[in-house]
Amino acid sequence: MRLVRTIAILVALSASPSLAADGPAWSDWGHDPFARATAEKRFVILDLEAVWCHWCHVMEKTTYADPKVQELLSARYLPVRVDQDANPDLSSRYGDWGWPATIVFAPDGTEIAKIRGYIEPERMQSLLKAIIDDPSPGPSVGEAFEVKPAASAFLGKAQRAELNKAFDESYDEKLGGWGENQKYIDADSLDLAIGRAEAGDATATKRARQTLDAAIALIDPVWGGVFQYSEAGSWKRPHFEKIISFQSQYLRQYSHAYALWKDPKYLAAARDVERYLTSFLLSPDGAFHVSQDADLNHDVDGHTYYALDDAERRKLGLPRIDKNLYARENGWAISGLVAYHDASDDPKALEIAERAAKWVLANRALPDGGFRHGETDRGGPFLGDTVAMGQALLDLYAATGNRDWLTAAAKAGDFVAGFRDEAGGFFTAKTSEGKRACLQSPQN
Repeated sequence: MRLVRTIAILVALSASPSLAADGPAWSDWGHDPFARATAEKRFVILDLEAVWCHWCHVMEKTTYADPKVQELLSARYLPVRVDQDANPDLSSRYGDWGWPATIVFAPDGTEIAKIRGYIEPERMQSLLKAIIDDPSPGPSVGEAFEVKPAASAFLGKAQRAELNKAFDESYDEKLGGWGENQKYIDADSLDLAIGRAEAGDATATKRARQTLDAAIALIDPVWGGVFQYSEAGSWKRPHFEKIISFQSQYLRQYSHAYALWKDPKYLAAARDVERYLTSFLLSPDGAFHVSQDADLNHDVDGHTYYALDDAERRKLGLPRIDKNLYARENGWAISGLVAYHDASDDPKALEIAERAAKWVLANRALPDGGFRHGETDRGGPFLGDTVAMGQALLDLYAATGNRDWLTAAAKAGDFVAGFRDEAGGFFTAKTSEGKRACLQSPQN
């Protein structure tokens, strides 16, 4: 009798649409999960994760492996997992909640809950039970704020004063950088500071250089490349993801800093980022991969792995590299390499940048001047791909004088204009993420 009962349980589990032998049976976003959720009277739980994300791996190993969580998911939920790097529209919509980002929807697509970061098993159990008992949207959803188009393209005095106040107050005078808990270079803030420093602003110069000096601690001393951020209000407690957006940004900004101040340590920092970018993330085809994982595996995390020297690391193996080739990410890398070439006069950097641009034009260009994201996109085209490549093409034109780059950039600019929202601003994609509720219209 016990054998019969065991077999019956195993059959039920294998037939469940929401539970696999090793955890939840994840669906993808591409086949309208809400139609299925409606038919099966299930909630949709979206796990927006990333290949490189440490806490995503921890949540997979702990929370989604928890038997009680699995039981609740199997009973009433349709689990959907999405790589945020591969899906810029969902990433843009829910970027404030990740990574990982956990979004729970009613079957009609209405948002019920949005949770940022790692969720412990006990907390996830409570969340799933609470939504089953009362599926009313929680406080994390709130009301969408009204977006009012600006009456002018220029900032007024009051607006400028408010922004300057926020910029000044968010600066960490003691340790450098904008923000206190997580330490990294905020790209826009440092760009503004460097721009003001070029105009002779002494305070901006001090802040920019203090931040650049401190952030050198985030560069891997063995392989080069920059870790994503450091925690606990310190520059010396890194999370070990190496993401191309950060490599490209730091390469560009340390190159600009060297060009402005001629401090050798800024050129050395740029070289350390460039050698990682071109050694680890450069594909044989000449385009750039997306990222390298923070951890080697579930058992060897980044704290253990990145404390090793080169030989010891390679003996254990390499953390996973996301080998997708996206137009947006390549645009960022090209701009970073051009900035490095301009500061260092390294011809190899420009050669690599041009080769990557030619690959993107040959493999990701659309007929009307824009760019698709990857090889096979779920949606799109996405605004970010064409903006990043348009900027990269302009940078290449400025560095080489080759008008072919300018012509391609002009076509990209025309394509970007097609994303304009008549009510103001630009949509992030030409197509919506879904057919229901807030997902019916692309994000502005």
